[in-house]
Amino acid sequence: MGSVATSPLTRIRHYLSLVKFSHTIFALPFALIGFTAGVIELDRAGIENPFQWPLFVKMLLCMVFARSAAMSFNRYLDRQFDALNPRTALREIPAGIVSPQNALIFTILNCILFVVTTWFINDACFRLSFIALFVVLFYSYTKRFTALCHLVLGVGLSLSPIGAYIAVTGQFALLPLLFSFSVLTWVAGFDIIYALQDEAFDRNHKLHSIPAALGIRNSLLVSSLLHVLSAGFVIGAGFAGHLHVLYWVGAAVYIGLLIYQHLLVKPNDLSKVGIAFANTNGIASVVFAVFTIAALLLGAV
Repeated sequence: MGSVATSPLTRIRHYLSLVKFSHTIFALPFALIGFTAGVIELDRAGIENPFQWPLFVKMLLCMVFARSAAMSFNRYLDRQFDALNPRTALREIPAGIVSPQNALIFTILNCILFVVTTWFINDACFRLSFIALFVVLFYSYTKRFTALCHLVLGVGLSLSPIGAYIAVTGQFALLPLLFSFSVLTWVAGFDIIYALQDEAFDRNHKLHSIPAALGIRNSLLVSSLLHVLSAGFVIGAGFAGHLHVLYWVGAAVYIGLLIYQHLLVKPNDLSKVGIAFANTNGIASVVFAVFTIAALLLGAV
């Protein structure tokens, strides 16, 4: 069935809903951290006017294009499963709001725009753009053959801080890599919590996930372990970067919210999964980014 949108504005809203644009709040704050770290590094190296608005805009566009491509492709590939799952049956493609063909075209368009934008940033970003696209698109296949799909999703989002840093400096560095590892383990951990909702559905339809493989209680233990690792990388980044005391305030809030979401979700009560997944993690990423960027700008203590 084709799109039922009747105006350009309505169609835009449908596509924003298709890719869950609001969930950009998970990775974007970490991209801003990586970008700021890169600007600070150039400033320390004596580069004049290290912050450039055009580069900042191109970095943001890359985030939007890559994430939109990944999400729309995921919705396209999973459309038959989404139609069977009561929780997802009203998503845009199974509901007939966006046609599969249009979703695929939207994916291809965003892939092209992403690669073209990286070409206008620097050679390193352009070369790495193909690897980044492979990772974020490959994730959509992983649930068909491995329960480690949550880690692949984490890898995809973890590219945001190091990618933004490379956009500014053209090179790798330890500090943004530590932030990337913190994102990887953080995202994988909360994606396991989110997947608890579909434990029975995944098992019945031979889809792979940690909850389908290990059950709810053990999955929460794995998620907790991943979030302990995420907290460890956050602490390691603070020491490695000799960051301002404000960083530790943000880190404390971030770690506290990791703990809080595990208090919300219990093996016998999944009613607060939505709050733990979206609200808690969204607040955690924004607050952590605000304090980390402030700490980077203020310098070491």
